[in-house]
Parts: sequence; C-alpha cells; structure tokens
Amino acid sequence: MMRNLLAGLSFAVLVTSVVLYVLACNFAESNKESTRRKVDDTGASSSSAASAGSNSYDAFLSFSSKDTHKTFADHLYKGLINAGICMFTDNNELAEGEKIGTNLLQAIKNMLVASILLSMLAYYFVKSNRKSTHQKADDTGASSSCATLTSENYDVFLSFRGEDTRKTFVDHLYNGLVDVGIHVFRDDNDLREGEVIGTNLLQAIKNSKISIPIISQNYASSKWCLQELVEMMECMKSVRHIVLPVFYRVKPAHVRHQKESFGKNFSHLSRKYIKEDADKWKQALQEVASLKGWESEKTANGHEGELVKIVVRKVLSESKKAFQLVVPEQLVGINNAVEDILRLLDDKHGATQIVGIHGMGGIGKTTLAKVVYNKLFDQFQHHSFIADIRESLPSKGITYLQDQLKFDILKEKDHVFNQDEGIKIMESRFKCKKVLILLDDVDDNNQIKALVGKRDWFEMGSKIIITTRIRSVLDDVGVNCKYELKEIAEDKSLILFSRHAFRRDSPPCEFESLSHAIVSTTGGLPLALEVIGSFLCGRNRAFWQDALKKLQKVPHEKVQEKLKISYEALNYEEKQIFLDIAYLFSGYSFKYAFYMWDACNFFPSMGLETLSFMSLIKIEDGFLKMHDQPRDLGLEIIRQEDYRAPMNRSRLYLHEKELEIFKRNKGIENLNVQALCLEGDSSKSEFTTEQFEKLPNLRCLVVTNAKLIGDSKILLPKLRILWCSECPASVATKFHLEKLVVLSLRGSDISEHWEGWSYLEVAKELKVLNLANSPRLRVTPDLSTFQHLEILILKGCDNLELIHPSIGEAKCLNVLSLYGCVKLRELPQEMGKLEEPKELYINPIAIEEIPPCISSLKKLESLCAEDCESLVQIPGSISHLVNLSILDLANCSKLCRLPRASGPL
Repeated sequence: MMRNLLAGLSFAVLVTSVVLYVLACNFAESNKESTRRKVDDTGASSSSAASAGSNSYDAFLSFSSKDTHKTFADHLYKGLINAGICMFTDNNELAEGEKIGTNLLQAIKNMLVASILLSMLAYYFVKSNRKSTHQKADDTGASSSCATLTSENYDVFLSFRGEDTRKTFVDHLYNGLVDVGIHVFRDDNDLREGEVIGTNLLQAIKNSKISIPIISQNYASSKWCLQELVEMMECMKSVRHIVLPVFYRVKPAHVRHQKESFGKNFSHLSRKYIKEDADKWKQALQEVASLKGWESEKTANGHEGELVKIVVRKVLSESKKAFQLVVPEQLVGINNAVEDILRLLDDKHGATQIVGIHGMGGIGKTTLAKVVYNKLFDQFQHHSFIADIRESLPSKGITYLQDQLKFDILKEKDHVFNQDEGIKIMESRFKCKKVLILLDDVDDNNQIKALVGKRDWFEMGSKIIITTRIRSVLDDVGVNCKYELKEIAEDKSLILFSRHAFRRDSPPCEFESLSHAIVSTTGGLPLALEVIGSFLCGRNRAFWQDALKKLQKVPHEKVQEKLKISYEALNYEEKQIFLDIAYLFSGYSFKYAFYMWDACNFFPSMGLETLSFMSLIKIEDGFLKMHDQPRDLGLEIIRQEDYRAPMNRSRLYLHEKELEIFKRNKGIENLNVQALCLEGDSSKSEFTTEQFEKLPNLRCLVVTNAKLIGDSKILLPKLRILWCSECPASVATKFHLEKLVVLSLRGSDISEHWEGWSYLEVAKELKVLNLANSPRLRVTPDLSTFQHLEILILKGCDNLELIHPSIGEAKCLNVLSLYGCVKLRELPQEMGKLEEPKELYINPIAIEEIPPCISSLKKLESLCAEDCESLVQIPGSISHLVNLSILDLANCSKLCRLPRASGPL
C-alpha cells in the first residue's frame, strides 16, 4: 500500500507533506512551552553524536546512507531546516562501531517528532518513479499547462528529460526557485504530443532571462530537448540570454564529445533525422559543455539539496536587478556613506550584524539604506524590506508588519492574531534563516523588538539595517553600530541641484552664481535640493532671484519653510490636491482621489503631473507617495488655518477629544471644511444627522466604527467620497448622494435584501463601489443604475454565491475584484456584455471553468485566477484577447492543460 502511495508522488510533494506534518506537531507542542531552545542548524548528520544528548530537537531523522543520503534525505533535511525545524540527522553509515551510543538514544528522547525513512520505501519510491515516466504528470507547473503562454515573460526556463529528473532533482529545483519568487517556465518534453516543436515553446525561451538545461543520460535521446538547447545557445549569442547548465550524473566531456551512454543515445537519435539537424544539435552540445555550470556528482559532494541551493543563489544573483529596491536615478555624494555602512555590516566572525542609520528627515537615510540593501541582496536567499513603519503603523498595526516580514522570509500567507504570537513564530522559525532585513523609518524601539527581536533569532551572518530620525530608538535593541548621516558637501550638492534644475551635472554660465547661492541655502539637504531644483527648472533669472531672496530669509534648519516656497507657486487646484494627499491619500491608490478631484474640477491629470515634476509627490505602481517632509508641510499648512480652533480648519481628523467636542456642540459650523475623518471607538460611537447640517462644502467623509442616527437625505450636497469602515450600512443612506463618485461600505453588515440599495439609486455618477469583507452578502446588488461604475470591489465576501446578471449593464466597468469569494462557483454569461474591463481578479474562488464569454472582453489586460483549486478548464477562445498581458494560473492544481494558442495570444 505504501509503495502504491509513493509511486504517484514527486520528491517535492512527499517532502512538503512530511514538513507540514512536522510543523503541525511542532506547533502544537510549542504552544505548551513558553520558551524555545537554541538551535544549531549546522547539525548535519556528520555532527557529533556525543553532544546530542544535551540538546532538544524538533525532529530526529534516521535513514540508510547508501539509499537516500544525497537524494531524498538531503532534500527532506533542507526542507525541514528551511521551515525553521530544529533537526538532528543520524547517518548510520558514518557511525563507528556496532553499539549505538546512549547520547544518540537521548537525542531521540529529546525530539518532538521522529521521521524514519526506511530504505525499502525509498527503493520502491525511486523504482516506481522510473516505471511511471510515460504517464501523464500531475503537477501544476508542467508544460502541458503553460506551453501556450507565449506572451508572458519568465525569469527562468527549465529544460530536462522527464524520465531522468522530473520527480527528483528538477522537482526540487523548480520549487526552490518558485519559493524565492522566481517566475519559472518548466518544460517537460515527455508530456508533448507530435514531433514538431511549437513556436510557442521557442518563444518561451526567448521570453526568459535565464535558461537552465538539466543535461542527463537520456537528454540527447529527445529531439525536443536538443531543439530547445539549440534555441538557448542562439539566444545567448543574440539577446544576452544566460544559460546555466547542470550536468546531472553525466560528465561534461561526454556531452561535448558525445561519448559513453550519452553519446550512444545521441547517435541513435541522429540516425532518424537529416544531417543538418544533427549537426546543429552536436554544435549546441559542444557549446553548452564549454559553459561554466555544475556537475551534480562533484558539486557539494553529490548532495542534491545543496546543489539546488547553489543554483537558486546563482539565479537570484543573475536576476538581481529585477528584485532590487527602487532608488532615485540622480544619486550624488552617497558612495562614501555606502562604503561606511558596508564596513560596519562586514563582521569577520560571521555574527548577525544590526546597523542603525539616524539623521534628520529628508537627509537621505532611506535612499542610503536601499542602496546598501541592493548591494547585499544577491548574498541572501531570504530578504525583506518593511517601508514607512512610522507612517503605516497607526493604520495597519504591528501584526500587519509581522505578517509582511513572515511572508517575505517564510513565504507563508497565514496571519498572526497578536504581537506576541508573531514574536513567538519568528523567534522559532527564523533561527535557521540567514536574512537581509531593512526596517525603514522606525520611531519606537518596541517596533524593533516586535520585528527583529534579538540577534539570535536569525542564523549567523544575517544583516539588519534600521533607519530612524531618533537616535535613542536604537538603544537597548541589540544594535551593533550607529551611523549618523550628515548633509552632503557643497560641491556634491551643486551636482544634485543641477540635475533637477537643468537636467545636467553643472549649471550653465548665466545661472552659475545664482545656483551656488541657492545651494548654500539648502544646508546640503538632498530633499531640499531636489524640490527646489525641480521648482526652478525652466524658470527665468528674475524668478530665480525672487526665489533666492525668499530662501535666504529662512534658516537652514527650517526645511518646511524652504519647501513651502514650492507650494506657494502652485495654483488653487494644485494646492487642494497637495493638501488632500498630505492629509489622507498618501500611500493609497491614486484612482479614488482622482475621481473626486475630477468631479470637483481640480484637473487632476495636470495637477498630479505638476506635483510630481516638482518632486513634491511620487506615483509608484499606481500609489500616491509623499516624503514625510512635504507631508508634514501640508499638515502644518492645514494647522495654520486656525491654530487655536481646530474645528475651523479645512480638513479635520477627529479623535477622542475632538469627537467629544463635535458631539457636545451638536456638530460644527464651518463653511470651509472639505474633508472630515471621524474615528469612533469600540463601543460604536453615535452621531446624528443634525451634527452635519452646517458642513455644506464637505466633499470627503471617512467614518470608522460609528453609527449615524437621523432621517435627513439632504445633508452634504457636495459629498464626493463616502468611506465607511466597520459601520452599520445605514450610514450610507443618510446623505445627499447625487454627486457621489466613491462609496466604500467595507466590512458592513449589508445583504442583498438591504433596503439601502433603493436609496443608492440616485448615485448615478458613482465610479467606485467597495463592498469588500461584507460577510452577509450572498448576491451582488442590481448594478443597472450605475452606468458610470468603473471599479467594483467584492474582495473577501466569503459568503458571496451569485453575481447579479445586471453586471452586464455596467458598461464602464474597468476593474472587478472577486478575490477571496470562496463560495462563488460561476461567473455569469452577462459579463460578456462588458466593454471596458482591463483587470479581472477571480482568485481564489470556487469556479470549475472560466466561461467562454470572457473572450468578449477585448480590452482585458490582466486575468488573475491564482489558487483556483477547482478550476479544470478555460475556453480556447481566451486566445482572442489581444490585449491580455498577464494570465496568472498559479496553483490551479486541477488545471491540466491550456488550449492550443490560436490568434495573437
């Protein structure tokens, strides 16, 4: 029975199953204990058994060396170590003498889980693999399920002979690459039909940055493999394609000269085809054998698990630029600081190093840390960048950041429920990980303790970089060295300024003296140089002279006052956009605010372009970004509207104290209020409609955890955005909704029978409807009223079962997110009536097939169906989607193949 069970499994699947079981046992046991024991992850099977009795282990591994030492046992050991399991491996072939020692027996008693790999099971497993080479593969990454994706780009193309390596070495290499975020095309030549290699497969090689041919004994017996190899070598010569060969249990010399059994296989195949083809194959074999690669039996003493790690590290190194953090192109005067930090991180004894970079805001701490991170990146398989901690922590919480760090290092998506659980998981699971971590903009040492704890959380050799404005934050958290980043020198300042003001390294003669004078007012602060240089770009001398006079009146340390000169040059609409971003929208998708600004005639396309050109904001991956100095400037400008009476300002954020005033005074009377955030408490704060009556110009209202009582429907006639989180859905029906463009009822208790849908029929200008995380929603509302709707978000509606047919009438719908609607089993045919969709997210839902109507969505650019485990079929007409550039079908385990591509896909 066991033999039959193992026969259908790949090494990777079996390893994963064992690891998951051990993790489950280990987690259950660890919950009973308040502390974890220190682990020495270097304890391979050759480690001294003499000390085994004094240590505690999570798992004890026993095996016969001659059967599994360098193959399955090696992979299982690496898999358990990578999952943070404390291992003791017993390699009985290395032991001396016949009598088992008491220390070894004690090690077994000290373990939590025993995994005994009998050589007979391993034998049957390997034997059954050989017998099943001509059977259809059952893993999701085989070429039968991805060979038609010619329009997609890959990091790595794997070519191999299935009967030799499909379920062993290649399986582990594929999973090792995927686990570190490498996008892999796995070609399995045994799964194809017919003799002619398709253009799609050759295009997949061209679309990959790196090819890895795993050349084994039977590689040369496959025409497919040899034709792929020819294409790889041609790409290497013409498009800087990288080829990294692995010589799996064959010698490179036998490949180069076609000798021994490898040569016999090649000769046998060559006789079947014309000489011209055979000569091309022979040349390709000679060329690949001359490349620097890996010989499996000589690398890492034949340990395949270690060879996988070596190949993965090499691919990461070659793909480094694709994973690097984004840094400004105009870097000046940073080289010395980079070298200083690298020296501080370079510990000759291999210990974990933690370096803290501190300095004033806008001086370039984050940029410096990113450059150092990029330089070290290819030395680490595990890495994480946690950005803007000071800004993101109040809204997201420390557990969100712990989740991000855990996902980056362990590639696990499950969430921690509280800070202590996060600390416990990381302390126990990171101990065997050599990591590179960057914590950006920390302002409390408790944040450091919750994210990186102590140095012994990580494997020796780990490197952690922390940036902060506050030097004292770095005390008492295990920081090895503190580095103060100071202003850049005047000559370097002039170069940086000139690059933004003139798009060159030095000023023209007629602006040289003015440039020196202006640079001297910035105090060597990179942000000020960038913003002021961008502000003056393209202006005449008279304008420069006026700007210089203003700058000279402001002391060096008053950075905000210098930035304010740029703000004052904006027109009214641009100022409103700037203040809105500083107040609320920094870090959010620009689309939501864009709709509001457009409805208010603020001309957002021009405004955002101006703000970006002046370096006051950045738009990265569709998200609005604002450096903390310009953001603080914006908030200060809002405060200056009325220091003594906050209720008189144009943008209000009411917390506990202000909320009490708001309630006690029956609201406020302020014709200037344009945006209001009300944050209730856990007891569900109550507000009355009467409290909003004297805010006629309010255009943005954000309400969290609160209830609204009253019946008025004429409140807030200029309201454009209504964002309700964790509120009773009735809040949305209390206002004048005719001009509303964005409505979010995220986390509400609405259902398809909610009476409020009738009130929303007047919102005919609505562009965004966010119903995410609505647990009672089983059927989507009638959307026929919303003729201008562009974005519909149903993410996390885990009881949603049906999409209302009226979705076909939302002719302007651009984005539809059904992420996490796990009970949704089908998409309606009416979706084929949509004319504008560009993005469709259906991951992971319970559909079994993607309906043919999808092919009618001619403008669709991105279709994400990742983790749709029930999906078995997609229509052949999907190839008619001429604009489709992203098709994500990862982890669709029941999807065996894609239809043959026809048309432009």
